[in-house]
Amino acid sequence: MELFVGLVCNGASLSPEGKLDVQGAFNDLFASGFPAKQERMTLVLGMEWDREDDGRYQFRVDLDDPSGRPILTLDGHTDVDRRPADRPPPRTHLIMPLQNVIFQQPGRYRFMVRLKGTQLAGPALHLLEAPPTSSGPPNGSD
Repeated sequence: MELFVGLVCNGASLSPEGKLDVQGAFNDLFASGFPAKQERMTLVLGMEWDREDDGRYQFRVDLDDPSGRPILTLDGHTDVDRRPADRPPPRTHLIMPLQNVIFQQPGRYRFMVRLKGTQLAGPALHLLEAPPTSSGPPNGSD
């Protein structure tokens, strides 16, 4: 089993043909101060399973802060269908909208995925303090 897609974006959907459509993928967020709130974002994960995997599998996703402590936990399940050898291995996509996520400090945050007794590193987000905006014209000119 492996994580073949892991990203954070504005939105995502899966077409009837199984194609993943992603809008506005990002890795960096800028905040004017901390704590900072991200009103909306979507976590997208794609897993490719082993051929013998079949059935419902529980998962847990933690968003860890820069010190490694979870600030958000998502629990759920995904259903896996066994595939014959002449077809691609089974794959599942998880599209998880998140709202009002609070980031206490700047730094690197990472989604960690736990399933089948395995921990996988998911996408990282870098929270940065936005530079102050100046009220004057650029380069001090009038």
